[in-house]
Amino acid sequence: MTTFKENRLKTIFQIAQKKVSIYFTAGYPALSDTAPILELLASEKIDFVEIGIPFSDSVMDGDVILDSHKVALENGMTLDILFHQLEKVRDLISIPIVLMGSMNPVYQYGFERFCQRCNEAGVDGLLLPDLPLDDYEKYYRVWYQQNNIAPIFMISPQTSDERLSRIDNLGEGFLYALSGNSTTGGPGVIRDNSNYLQKLANRKFINPVVLGFNIKTKDDIRFANQFADGAIVGSAFVKTLKGGFDRKRSKQFLEELR
Repeated sequence: MTTFKENRLKTIFQIAQKKVSIYFTAGYPALSDTAPILELLASEKIDFVEIGIPFSDSVMDGDVILDSHKVALENGMTLDILFHQLEKVRDLISIPIVLMGSMNPVYQYGFERFCQRCNEAGVDGLLLPDLPLDDYEKYYRVWYQQNNIAPIFMISPQTSDERLSRIDNLGEGFLYALSGNSTTGGPGVIRDNSNYLQKLANRKFINPVVLGFNIKTKDDIRFANQFADGAIVGSAFVKTLKGGFDRKRSKQFLEELR
């Protein structure tokens, strides 16, 4: 593991309190909504946020998030615009930010340049589910380290014990554990996967474990917290943004999660 000079994501997990994270897509529902949504999440004491990088062929996402990607791309969202938006709002908020997306846009942007811009824009962690671990170790880890970015990796019910250990040793910040086998926003119920979740809870990980996928309500979060260090709500929040960012509606949704 790497010792970070300073990283907001690492810092919040030093506090023994269950974490709640929210996912939303950059540039959705309107191109300029990234900053006001971040400010709302920070004011509502959300522990950290994941911002999705819009991509036309995201294989892990269900209909709700895929639609948000489509709209964001139609709105004209690009990585340069996103970094510019984050730089402008960073001085106003201290909430840790994780960028989540597919490798294709990052490759096109240039991996080294991408990591440098993440650092300049105040990004704390990076989750690229289709980044092979071997490639991370051989080619990209140095740029994560140089730019103080925590590498976040996913684990699932199919992840072998050997791979779990390797991911835990390479990861920083937290491990993103899928609550089951589905795309985001699927019909699955996390209570159906209690045996898998108990197996995770019994394992001694170096990193905190945060559950994502199929977590929609306050009760889901309470259930997830029995097995993990926190929970991530994605599609359910993105649904509140459909038709336009309504601060009052989104605020009410966030309050109902607590």
